[in-house]
Amino acid sequence: MRVAAVQMDVKIGAPEQNLASMMNAFSAARQNGAELVIFPECALTGYCFESAEEALPFAEELTGPSVSAFQSKIQELGGAAVFGMLTPSPDGVFNTAVLLNSDGVIGAYRKIHLPGLGIDQYATYGDEPFRVYDVGGIRVGLAICYDSAFPESSRDMALQGADLIALPTNFPTGAENMTRYTINTRAMENKIYFAAVNRVGKERGFRFLGETTVADPNGNTLCKGSETAEEILYFDVDPAEAREKRIVRVPGKHAIDRMADRRPEMYGSLVEPHNLPRPGRE
Repeated sequence: MRVAAVQMDVKIGAPEQNLASMMNAFSAARQNGAELVIFPECALTGYCFESAEEALPFAEELTGPSVSAFQSKIQELGGAAVFGMLTPSPDGVFNTAVLLNSDGVIGAYRKIHLPGLGIDQYATYGDEPFRVYDVGGIRVGLAICYDSAFPESSRDMALQGADLIALPTNFPTGAENMTRYTINTRAMENKIYFAAVNRVGKERGFRFLGETTVADPNGNTLCKGSETAEEILYFDVDPAEAREKRIVRVPGKHAIDRMADRRPEMYGSLVEPHNLPRPGRE
């Protein structure tokens, strides 16, 4: 499958303008053969809201006008898309990634790990586990930005059979090592494709660093975005490459399988709850 990663700028509080930009990019990606098009975190709304109350007017249900308009574009052109938006929660808003095709919403993910930054300081914690969805025979897992800092997230989806993790992001300056090292590591340690699709531009004093990064199942960089330009990056996903977990380096002498070689019975502390403070969310 050919996949496109759309590195774009976003205007806060302007969903109609952002949606128009997204649909233009989707059309261009489809013309270049992309069957799945991935956009950044909060691509529809912007990110640096200063309260849940400020953000709430821009939150939409998955049955709302923006998703419906994008579905109509997909019905016209074919393919599928992943993009970030805000959805209502009982206490305010969720930071959400939606996956849709011509039939409608295939899946949606509400961000589980929330940093002390932007809308995530005020958003409601995601309340559903990670899941993997079938998109034209490719198994796609959804996560958002800060989730990639937690290896458990990617491993969970890899164990569910993910071929590709689509990670809409808003990595700002200071997060350069996420795009330069972590994304490739997550791909390698799970032997999957990993696409971290970032935004560019400035928003309320924060500069977003671009550097959209796509890694293959061996941890090699397939494509890399610039630091400042809006652009569409393309890469191909071969599910057979992601599903063959056994790596033979020297026949009969050196082979590894990072799924089969796990010792989960030794990892009990990973799932024990904690009461550590969460900076920025006290």
